[in-house]
Amino acid sequence: MKKTTYRLFLAASLALSVLSCGQKTEETTETEEMTETPTRFGGLALYTVRDAMGQDPKGTLQAVADAGYGYVEAAGYAEGKFYGMEPAEFKSYLDSLGLQPKSTHMGGVTLDNADEQIAASKAAGFEYFVIPVPPMGMFTFGPEGLGMKGTKEELVNILTTIGEKCSAAGLKLLYHNHDFEFKPGEDGSTITDYILLNTDPAHVNYQMDLFWVTKAGADPLAYFEKYPGRFKAWHVKDMNDAGEFAPVGTGNIDFARILAEKDKSGMVYYLVEQDNTFDLNPMEAIQISHRGLEKYGFQ
Repeated sequence: MKKTTYRLFLAASLALSVLSCGQKTEETTETEEMTETPTRFGGLALYTVRDAMGQDPKGTLQAVADAGYGYVEAAGYAEGKFYGMEPAEFKSYLDSLGLQPKSTHMGGVTLDNADEQIAASKAAGFEYFVIPVPPMGMFTFGPEGLGMKGTKEELVNILTTIGEKCSAAGLKLLYHNHDFEFKPGEDGSTITDYILLNTDPAHVNYQMDLFWVTKAGADPLAYFEKYPGRFKAWHVKDMNDAGEFAPVGTGNIDFARILAEKDKSGMVYYLVEQDNTFDLNPMEAIQISHRGLEKYGFQ
């Protein structure tokens, strides 16, 4: 073959190769659409998928990442481990998935074990140490609903002591509410008002559960106005017409109205949580909620 002919042949072959690589067949496009993963943003409270976390924590965390979440809140600490993993191992596995350990619910904390639990939370990479209910046996629940025994003063003293310990360790303490903290007592005041008026924001702040605030008949925006900057985290879950938990975007809570005031609230991060998904598979529920977050403009 002459050199000129060979060069023409080579140039034509290269051109055809480039064109074929640059064109997407229908089959390729469909395959890419099927395997496209959601944009990573927002957080998930792992309490929502607690049963799956108990059976297969690593596989479940992979599914959470695949659903598009960027960070998580743990709710499975026992015997020095998070979901059966040593704190450093738990952090390392989250890192491998691109998930950030943002906060952890530590419902079993007491004044006696606080130092140990704070150290474990720090080793696992968490930034926020959350007390999910009045601790040390103060939380009550039954047919009459959720509540608290003991005094508001006792609760504030416990939160302050543990909050100061968290601050010294480089963690931030948040208190997570249900409905009873927003219901006026006999004196007309609420537990939430008492906590926020009698704690130092340098050591104690709030994780506002938007469902439970709404359930109590209170307005989140009124609290943002009254205590600006104190609500560092939100639990985002919707409410259906029956007043039950629902995936974000399928109920009647006006998240757009609430989100518009996030700066006033002090919100640093937020988490999807659904205490009970009823007949809906929890993994499907968190996917619906992630799409709901996007609809309302959460980032």
